[in-house]
Amino acid sequence: MKTINVAILGATGTVGQKFITLLQGHPTFKIHELVASPRSAGKPYAEAAGWKQDSPIPEAVASMTVKSLDEALESPILFSGLDSSVAGEAESRFAGAGHFVISNSKNHRMDKDVPLVIPEINPEHFQILDTQKTKGKIITNSNCSTMFLAMALAPIHKAFGIEAVQVTTMQAISGAGYPGVPSMEILGNVVPYIGDEEEKLETETKKILGTYKDGKIIPADFLVSAQCNRVPVLDGHTETVSIKLKKKASPDEVRTVLENFRGMPQEKNLPFAPDKPIVLMDAPDRPQPARDIWLQKGMATMVGRIRECPVFDIKMVILGHNTVRGAAGAAILNAEALWELGYL
Repeated sequence: MKTINVAILGATGTVGQKFITLLQGHPTFKIHELVASPRSAGKPYAEAAGWKQDSPIPEAVASMTVKSLDEALESPILFSGLDSSVAGEAESRFAGAGHFVISNSKNHRMDKDVPLVIPEINPEHFQILDTQKTKGKIITNSNCSTMFLAMALAPIHKAFGIEAVQVTTMQAISGAGYPGVPSMEILGNVVPYIGDEEEKLETETKKILGTYKDGKIIPADFLVSAQCNRVPVLDGHTETVSIKLKKKASPDEVRTVLENFRGMPQEKNLPFAPDKPIVLMDAPDRPQPARDIWLQKGMATMVGRIRECPVFDIKMVILGHNTVRGAAGAAILNAEALWELGYL
């Protein structure tokens, strides 16, 4: 199989470091360049990174010299974990120079000509790339909390239709990056606000579950109401969800639809695709972040407590690994899908 060189933008940050750990031994993508802020540029990566992962820095990466965002890059694929304060302009510039930018940043997700893709759900949205006027292209994956909500809703929406969704999130501190939330704010506490998070859930979900038609993405027609909280959990976003259906269905019927859900990544056996994108949990006290986020190597969405809702129709609990499937792993899977479908 052909090897493709890739660069990581924002390589010293939390998501950038996760890209590095996940890409080790990848059959197609080889880390060729690391890019970060001016204070890191010119330094060996091991010196610049402030490494915070559970495994050591890979030897081949540790000695790489970090490049700045202003430098020309050689790699055709750029994985972006850039902070939103710089991501918008930098990603547009790199796309203009001919690179495929696969972004974890929020800046371009809602652009009309940028696909917001979860390959199990909406790979046909890649077609919108034809409308981008740049030599290269920008592709985005969703916000980390949107990822797991959309994954659980997609098969339900296809089978029964959705009229409305109410979701409350309990989001891990790793979602805030490093050093993240100050300890005296989060220990023994719940912070009931995460900037822009509720708006992301309410808009991104509808774009992902929307329909591609005549060069446009038409958002799904249901409403989403979100409330987002930061909780003292290291990794793993938990969501409690109530769903109003267009066509009534029992909890068992919903469970069957979720259990049987598969998508293009599973059909094509992509390297980062979980065998089961949705893992159902039967125990009444699951899923739990401390016990379940590493199922399917952190790339699955766990769903439990599927039951009737007295206000809407169905309610459930959803969990996913926010820095793997909710961030770096999602971007890598998008790159694999682009390669498999012939866009790269």
